[in-house]
Order: sequence, then structure tokens, then C-alpha cells
Amino acid sequence: MCGIVGYVGHRPALDVVIAGLRRLEYRGYDSAGVALALPGELWTEKRAGKLANLEAAVADSDPPPATTGIGHTRWATHGGPTDQNAHPHVSSDGAVAIIHNGIIENFAELREELAALGIHLRSETDTEVAAHLVGRELPRCDGDLAEAMRRVCRRLNGAFTLVAVDSARPDVVVGARRNSPLVVGVGEGEAFLASDVAAFIEFTRDAIELGQDQVVEVRRSGVTVTDFDGQPADVRPFTVDWDASAAEKGGYDLFMLKEIAEQPKAVADTLRGRIDRDGRLRLDDVRIPPSELREIDKIVVVACGTAYHAGMVAKYAIEHWTRVPVECELASEFRYRDPIVGPRTLVIAISQSGETMDTLMAMRYAREQGARVLAICNTVGATIPRESDAVLYTYAGPEIAVASTKAFLTQIVAAYLVGLYLAQVRGNKFGDEVRHILDDLAETPAKVDLVLDTVEGVREIARELADSPSVLFIGRHVGYPVALEGALKLKELAYMHAEGFAAGELKHGPIALIEDGMPVVVVVPSPEGRSVLHDKIVSNIQEVRARGARTIVVAEEGDEAVIPYADHIVWVPPCPTLLQPLVATVPLQVFACEMATAKGHDVDQPRNLAKSVTVE
Repeated sequence: MCGIVGYVGHRPALDVVIAGLRRLEYRGYDSAGVALALPGELWTEKRAGKLANLEAAVADSDPPPATTGIGHTRWATHGGPTDQNAHPHVSSDGAVAIIHNGIIENFAELREELAALGIHLRSETDTEVAAHLVGRELPRCDGDLAEAMRRVCRRLNGAFTLVAVDSARPDVVVGARRNSPLVVGVGEGEAFLASDVAAFIEFTRDAIELGQDQVVEVRRSGVTVTDFDGQPADVRPFTVDWDASAAEKGGYDLFMLKEIAEQPKAVADTLRGRIDRDGRLRLDDVRIPPSELREIDKIVVVACGTAYHAGMVAKYAIEHWTRVPVECELASEFRYRDPIVGPRTLVIAISQSGETMDTLMAMRYAREQGARVLAICNTVGATIPRESDAVLYTYAGPEIAVASTKAFLTQIVAAYLVGLYLAQVRGNKFGDEVRHILDDLAETPAKVDLVLDTVEGVREIARELADSPSVLFIGRHVGYPVALEGALKLKELAYMHAEGFAAGELKHGPIALIEDGMPVVVVVPSPEGRSVLHDKIVSNIQEVRARGARTIVVAEEGDEAVIPYADHIVWVPPCPTLLQPLVATVPLQVFACEMATAKGHDVDQPRNLAKSVTVE
């Protein structure tokens, strides 16, 4: 969850670290802190609250010039968001500073051990334990910070990234990772550590993936990577395919508004280059033989939050195209219910960051049971794609706003590509059938553009309804997960009660919630092709309206059947039924963003949330 930055080089470290934290604040904004390493001296500053509080404190102080430093933005787990609990934490002798992402599960027994040695912990965090342990190990390994880190890491249980500096050797920054993200940036005479490449993209696009249970030393002169036992480790360099401008607001008031507007391009980029010379669909990196894919008898999608809703949409399409049963599972529940998976199961893991801990642990469990795993991810080099048997990247570019928008649409598109690829390999669809669907998909960026050109009415509705205590969303077929996603966005951003329901389930209980004036958003399927489905949801609109609901209907242009029963209509371009979520979701994103703005909330950084959930 937290944002981590480390730097050693020729630039003023404080400037580099603060700039990196600014780009990573979406990962946590309960508190922030920095540490600068100079010969024989550590300088630290940290503050509760958003990064601006730290920047103000730094401006009021007199930080020394330094070219080595670390910084942290925190999403609180152990201990509340206070100055004392903010990172960095310092060893008892004041020589070592450490920042941390994740949870050290055996911190309590380690804390007791330190207490028995007379070391008093000043915070409530598990991180401070690591700082004291590294500080105690340093004299035992001749001041080798990397070796001290390795020794401590072998004692820690849980998921963690640790980054440390030592005032005795201020020319090096050391990092370690287990089940938590950390990436290296390599520049000319400088090097970076960060939980996300966005932290250093202003300075270099050359990066190195770190694997599981590895320790890295970065110096001006280069990078050294070992495993926790000190053995040299293999690493894989890569080049970031976007630049610093992609992580800036670019003239928009909010990152979320920018990312909503970027969705046509993001969808187009995810689709681009998928057809080979023979006219067949291809994916990015598939290490599963076609013979195995033809033997698959069950597909399980594992994901969390918005990605889970993308998986729910994908279920309809993949089952329809492949005739293979598909289950969509919350990753946080998957491995705890003894699921039935095996060598003939394909698990599709969906994660924007590629570091979502619940999803990572679910896919590891599935692999232990013999299942194959295909990842859908937006982050090259992340843990989930690296540990999968196949990967399809979404190419959405950086998504900074905590509430996901373009990641959702591109995850749906990527899942559709997976479904079509399986149908192609298994012989469920002929090549011309696959290309026909791909042609329909290729038209969706322009249709999303049309929606974006006509959403001012949605903003007006949102401002009108800003004082509503509750909003319900209903849909059928692929409109049901769209309704769930619309409700989730409103919860995340407007901090209000919002629920999504399958429209047919209303009369089985939820219709009791309807009262006079309650807003109900209805996602209406296309009237073409599935007329029974369409007719039934028109009946659902009448049911809620008869009980006093204020209906906001998202419907296909030309659908006159809904007009008599809608208080407000949001028109979207006609689409094949399975592709409609790509256009119907966009007005709901705008609706939530505008309602949160009307309420005066911080849209890009909603309370209690962080972008990437890297703890269970």
C-alpha cells in the first residue's frame, strides 16, 4: 500500500525523494517522511497527514545537502496515522533509517525480544522492529548493510519491502522484498529504488525487476542483487514504455478526470497489434501449450474490487465464446474455501498493479494445486505476471487516481481477448468469427469518445442528487457487474450508501429499500438480439418508479421503450450486448466523480483507501 523512494547519485536527494513521493502519494497518504544519509549523520523529518504537511515541515527546517536519501508515504496498518508512527524509523543508535511497505507478522515476538534487551520502541509500528534489528546486526557483519538486511529478512515472516540507509556508509541504499513491490531505476551515475516506476520516470526509463526474497544494493556505480542467503540473483532489465508526462494531470483538475478521458486511447492500445501475419489473434506472452488449453475444463477468474467486476463481465463472454464453465471468485476468499482446481483448470488473475496481495496468494495456491495461471495486468515486471504461465498486458498507462477507471475498461477488453484466443485455440470459433468480434471491439474507442462528448447532463444529474443519502444501481446480464462497479465508485468517492443489484433480484428483497425520491440508476441492455432481457428490465424500471424511485436510465440511443419510465436518460451508442459495458460504465464513472466533487471530497485520494493493496 505504501509508497517507497530511495535515491543515491549526484542530485540533491531531498528534491528527488520528495518529487518521487509526490508521484506515489496515491499509494498512501496517512503520513509521509524522509531521511537523508550523510557521513556520520542521519537527518529525518516526518509528519502525519498528506505529503503537503511534510513539505511544509521541510521548508521550515534547514535540511543538510545530501545525495543519498529515502522517503515514504504511508497507508496505516500497525498503529494510527501519527507523527510518531510515520516512517522512516531509526535504529536505537541513530545510525540506520528504514522505511517499509507490508506487514511483519511476527513483529510481536521480535518486539518482546528487543524489549528484553532494553531497547524501547517509540512507535506502535512493526517497521521500527526491523530498524532496531538491522542496527544490531550491523556490527556483527562489519558494517555491511546488505548483509545485515539479509540476516534480518531471514527472521521476518509476512509480506514486506524494506529500504534502508546507514550514516556510516552514505553511498549506498539497500532494499529487500518479499511479496511486496520494489523496482530499481538505473541512471547515469545514479540509481533509484521505488515501489512504482512512476517515482523515478522523470529521471530514467531503464529499470530492473526484483524477484521474490531478494536484496538489492544501489550505488552511483551500479546495482548488486542477491537472494536472502547472499547468493547472486538473476534479474531482468526492462524499459518503461511511457514518460513522465503520462503521470501528470496534463491540464485536468483531477487525475480521475484525465484517466476517464484517456479511456478511448487505453482501449485502443490494449487492442493494438493483436493480429499476427496469418490473421490469427495472439497474446503477449503465453507459455501454455495449445494442447493444454484444449484440455481445460474449467476457468476460474480471481480478482478484487474493480478487477473482480471486470472478471464478472468476462465470465459472460468467455463462457459464451468457449463453452467452458467460468467461475468468478473474490481472491480474498478463494484459497480459504478449499476450491476445486487442478491441472485442467485455467486461473485468470486480474490486477492493475500486478501486486495485489490477495490475488497473488490466490494464484499461488492455484498453481500449487496444478492449475495454470494467466495474468491480466497493467504493470510490466510486476509479481503476478512474472509468476504466471501467461500474461496479457492492458497498456493503459499509469493510473494515479485511487478509484480505477481506465484499468477497468482495459481489463474487460483484455479478458475478451483471452476468451477469443481460447475460442480460437479450442476451435469454438472460426477465424472470421473471431475477426468479426475484434472488428466490433475496434469500434469501441470511438464510441467511448462519443459518450465522453455527451456527459455534461450526467454531471448536472450528479449535482442535483448530491444530497441523496443513498443510490441504488440495477442491471441484467453484463449490466449487473456494471451496476456493481457504479455503486463501488460512489462508495469510494462520495462516501455514501450505494448498492448494485441484479435487477431480477429486486423483488426478492431489495425492493423494500425503495422510497419516495430515491435515485435508482438502471443499466439497460440493448433492445437488439436479447429482447426478452430488455423487456424484463423495462418492467423493473416500472416496478421501482411505481414505488417512488427517481430513475436514471442508461440506455442505447433510439431505445424509445424506456422513455416513458425514465426521469433522466443517459444515452450511449449502440453496441453488441457483450461489449456494452465498455460504454455504459463511463457515465457512471463521471457520475461518481461529479457527486464526490459536489460534496467537496478529495476525488483522487479518497479517505482510507490506497491504490495498490499489497497486504492481506
